[in-house]
Amino acid sequence: MSVLAFELPAALEAREPPEGRGLARDGVKLMVADGSQRRIEHRRFAELPQLLAPGDLLVLNVSATLPAAIPARRADGVAVRVHFATRAPQLDERWRVVELRTADGSRPLRGQAGEKFTLAGSGARLELVAPYASGARLLLARFDGPLPVEDYLTRYGEPISYGYVSRSWPLESYQNVYATTPGSAEMASAGRPFTPELITSLIARGVLLAPIALHAGVSSPERHEPPLPEEFTVPEATATVVNATREAGGRVIAVGTTVVRALESAVRPDGRLTARKGWTGLVIGPQRGVRVVQGLITGWHEPEASHLKMLAAIAGEELLERCYRSALAHDYLWHEFGDSHLLLP
Repeated sequence: MSVLAFELPAALEAREPPEGRGLARDGVKLMVADGSQRRIEHRRFAELPQLLAPGDLLVLNVSATLPAAIPARRADGVAVRVHFATRAPQLDERWRVVELRTADGSRPLRGQAGEKFTLAGSGARLELVAPYASGARLLLARFDGPLPVEDYLTRYGEPISYGYVSRSWPLESYQNVYATTPGSAEMASAGRPFTPELITSLIARGVLLAPIALHAGVSSPERHEPPLPEEFTVPEATATVVNATREAGGRVIAVGTTVVRALESAVRPDGRLTARKGWTGLVIGPQRGVRVVQGLITGWHEPEASHLKMLAAIAGEELLERCYRSALAHDYLWHEFGDSHLLLP
């Protein structure tokens, strides 16, 4: 089995948050892959403080999830759903990258340039302008409404969800407890198992925490599709603590692939991290490798997803393949409400 071509059984799709399964947020399974020992362990996320050492650094993505799904109607009255993926780089905030879905959100739809939609709420409209990037799934669109886009989404939107989710869940279910900066179309879900109590335990253990922000777009339902450009910020204070941690021999552990992308987009040729703000189109794989991050907390990724190449760059393909075989054999759950994976150097 190649990690890029496995089959995901429907029974391993997490259909509700762990709280809906009788667990705490940090009660989900955690597979620990130790790169130096080539060893795999099965733990619970609540045990994370025991698995890290004083002086290790966790870097968190503090981007908060927007209710980015909006009911809409085509000109012929057919109901659809619009997913607001991200702002359009270098254009004002009315310009958005969107994805069209069926009214229940279960399947993507195609749209044509010039097509207009009436959106939920008073007087809001959307016009499709052109395909975005290299595919036909995402489209550049112009929003026209009585409120700024993010205010409009906050008032009328719902969290983006997909067909494997059993029912609607409130926005709080799609929010990390440390999120502070609204902007993500979908939750940066690697951080979902953290609780305030767990964060307190990590700090008491001597584990350091530092923030970045990367506003995640919609997840890709298409195999082989690379990640699209995303807006990010690496603060000066975070760059300083990352560099100091590495110099002191501590481990820099990213909480999520979004954090890896942000940090690796802000590294200088000499390997030191610098403060940076902007858009990143960086795609990370074994050939490029990673220069800042030694470890990663992540979820379980779709077959043939581009993020698997990033994980292979951190853990190596042989260990990663063993992890995915073990996850399938031990009934780990996939998607945003699923189980977790810790890759250590």
